[in-house]
Amino acid sequence: MAHLLKTGLIALSLVVGSTHAAEKMPLWEVGAGAAVLSFPAYRGSDQTSSFVVPVPLFTYHGNFFKADRRGIRASFFDSDRLDLTLSLALSPPASSDDIKARSGMSDLKATFEIGPQMDVTFWRSENRARFVKLLMPLRAAFTVEGSPKDIGWVFHPKLNMDITDLPGMPGWNLGLLAGPMFGDKRQNAYYYSVDPQYAMAGRPAYEASSGYGGMQYLLGFSKRFPKFWVGSYVRYDNLSGATFEDSPLVKQNGYFAAGVAISWILGESSTRVLVDD
Repeated sequence: MAHLLKTGLIALSLVVGSTHAAEKMPLWEVGAGAAVLSFPAYRGSDQTSSFVVPVPLFTYHGNFFKADRRGIRASFFDSDRLDLTLSLALSPPASSDDIKARSGMSDLKATFEIGPQMDVTFWRSENRARFVKLLMPLRAAFTVEGSPKDIGWVFHPKLNMDITDLPGMPGWNLGLLAGPMFGDKRQNAYYYSVDPQYAMAGRPAYEASSGYGGMQYLLGFSKRFPKFWVGSYVRYDNLSGATFEDSPLVKQNGYFAAGVAISWILGESSTRVLVDD
C-alpha cells in the first residue's frame, strides 16, 4: 500500500493546479483538501482498497526553490530546453497484516526518496501552455525508522504531454504520461523478494533481481478555479516482462488505479512572479 499510495499522491500532484501559459502568479499559495484514491495494495497485488486522504496544497515559485504540480524541488540549472532539479518523495508505511500475499512478512516501512531529475523539452507552444517533455527522475530510497535502511535506486523516465484549455472546455487541462520503471536489486527486493524464513505453501522463497519493472500510463484532468482546484487521474500499470514478474508476491500483471481530489486555496502571497515552467 505504501508504494501505491505514494504513487497515487504523486499522480494527483501532476494534475493539481493548472498547466498554463506564462503569466504572473502568487509567489506562494497554501490550501487544503481531500482525495479519494483506489488502487491495489502494491504494484502486482490483487487486493484493491479505497482511501480518503488529506491533500495539502503548497506552491512556491522562487528562482531556486520551487514547489508546485511537479513536486518539491531545487532548480540547479534551467534553460529553454533543459531543466535539472533536485526532487524529493515520501511514502507512508503499510502493515503486512493487511496484505494477504505478505501475511507474516515484515511490514513495509515509510520511505524517503531523493535524487536529481533532468527534464528535456521536445516541443512547447509559443504561449508555453502546451508542451511535450521527457522527465528523467533518478532517486535513492531509504526507509524512515530509527536506523534508516538503504533500499536502492528508482529510475522512471517518462514522456509527458500537457494540453491547456481543451477545445470547448476553457480552463480545463489534460496531462498524459507514459514510461518504463527500473529498480536496482535492493529496490526490487524490498517489495518482491521472499526470504526463506517467510516461505510457505503457495509462497516459495524468491530473490528479486535488478532491472525493468514494467510500464506506467497516466491520464490526468484538472481545472483551477479562483479559490479552489479539482483534479483526477487514471493510471494503468503493466508488469509484463518485469524482472520480478515471477515473484510469488505478484498476483496480477495489469491493473488500473484512479483518484479524484479537491483543494481550497486558503491564503496566497501579494507578490506576483512570472511563472513559465
